Amino acid sequence: MKQFLGVLSLCYKLYVGLIFVTTLLFFYPFIWITLARVSWRKWSFPINVVWSYTVRILSFIWVHRLRKVKLPKGPYLIVSNHTSYFDIFIMYSLLPRHRFLFMGKSEILSYPLMKTFFKKLNIPVYRNDRIKSAKSFIQAKNAIKDGWSIVIFPEGGIPDFDLPQMAPFKEGAFKLSKNAQIPIVPITFLDHYHMFSDPDQVLGYAHPGISRVYMHDIISVEKQNGMSETELSDYVFDVLAGPLRQRALMK
Repeated sequence: MKQFLGVLSLCYKLYVGLIFVTTLLFFYPFIWITLARVSWRKWSFPINVVWSYTVRILSFIWVHRLRKVKLPKGPYLIVSNHTSYFDIFIMYSLLPRHRFLFMGKSEILSYPLMKTFFKKLNIPVYRNDRIKSAKSFIQAKNAIKDGWSIVIFPEGGIPDFDLPQMAPFKEGAFKLSKNAQIPIVPITFLDHYHMFSDPDQVLGYAHPGISRVYMHDIISVEKQNGMSETELSDYVFDVLAGPLRQRALMK
């Protein structure tokens, strides 16, 4: 039975991969045009929102918000746990009215189609190069000044084991929020780790279904100013981990 479910999961992964590539190829020319000039970049965001909804619908994913929070006018820092590639494309349709950029690992630039798309629209982070990392930080601050919110997965990537439990946070995200003086919007994804496991796990879990999302209270600038970067990192970790711990206790 386990092998049979694994084969079904693999078929779903291949289907989602096909949907992703096909829709990306369709929307790519429109996104490419909006990235031709810096002043046009803001128009790429609604295209990404439509792309996100398209992939979601064709992949049979429904989002259920366990808790809603009214967001103020941005910009702000958006942080969440990271267990699946679903976290990325669902974020656009989760927050369709608040334009944002991703800060993510530079390894994404090795993917041919994603290279131009990611580098021109989002902010690659070069972990092993201090000078380039500093430039990424400055780029993020400039984007914030232009009205963009920033999305960061503080774990620095998808943990290799014990999902959905989180890996220790890197403090760069919280250095940015305190330095730029912007609120933090914490979001917990509860189901993505089993809805679309790492493609390297060939027969790992993958299936359509309901994605439960928990939006936490906004962490104000004033509250952040009363904490060090380490204290803020630990606090946000506990906030995001709360719904995951509750879920584990209910099993």
